[in-house]
Amino acid sequence: MSNPAGKPTSRTVLDRRRLLLGGAVASVGGVAAADSARHDGELGGPPQSFTGTMPWRGGAADFPPMPQGGAGYVWFNPAEAAFVEAAVDRLIPKDEVGPSGTEADVPLFIDRQLAGGFGHGEHYYLGGPWPKGTPEQGYQSRLSPAGLYRAAIPAIDSWASDRHGKVFHGLGADDQDTVLKALESGDAKLSGTVEAKMFFDMFLQNVKEGYLSDPVYGGNKDMAAWKMIGFPGAHYDYKEWVTRHGERVPFAPVGLKGRPGWSQA
Repeated sequence: MSNPAGKPTSRTVLDRRRLLLGGAVASVGGVAAADSARHDGELGGPPQSFTGTMPWRGGAADFPPMPQGGAGYVWFNPAEAAFVEAAVDRLIPKDEVGPSGTEADVPLFIDRQLAGGFGHGEHYYLGGPWPKGTPEQGYQSRLSPAGLYRAAIPAIDSWASDRHGKVFHGLGADDQDTVLKALESGDAKLSGTVEAKMFFDMFLQNVKEGYLSDPVYGGNKDMAAWKMIGFPGAHYDYKEWVTRHGERVPFAPVGLKGRPGWSQA
């Protein structure tokens, strides 16, 4: 059944308190510019070999991340954007405590991540063989994260349409929750090679990251999530607070780019 008032119900898949207790503030790497290269049609490709050099660039942490704001999506197509926006707001609905996931620009954060190094699987081993792994082994797929999203979303829409008569974003809130729970448990058997639970676990993690990460990465708009949980952000020094357990730090939140009202001397 739909929820005409748009208010969270007791059947919401993941309420705000479970979300915040389930993970710390994310530390998310910078997003590279979108790359049009495709490897085997999956935005992944074979592992790289390094000869006579080191597989990293010295001093990379000396520079601030490139801001990932701006309007509009650079990676999601319209159908993917519709799914992500609807699903994000079922995982983090708006309530009296804080903003919804879309109000905090979580879909924009995910879009920018998928367009960059994370989406291309820069830090994943994507070469074969690909036997089924164990939960302790982490991500086990030949698909890059961007490839996983691109394969999973139409498969989910097809599964939802077969069982509920509409693609995911067209369903009422209760039916959307039913679909998300089936993904979370792995009970949804999607077409192709995508595992429902694998996608859900990555999606949920990305939603948390977008809601709680520094706004420079595109999410946590206006630092609203930090204000909600009382996190002061990227201040230079907290040493005087290390031993003051349980006390609220009386600083206004500040991101890597500062905060509104600041100016350079």
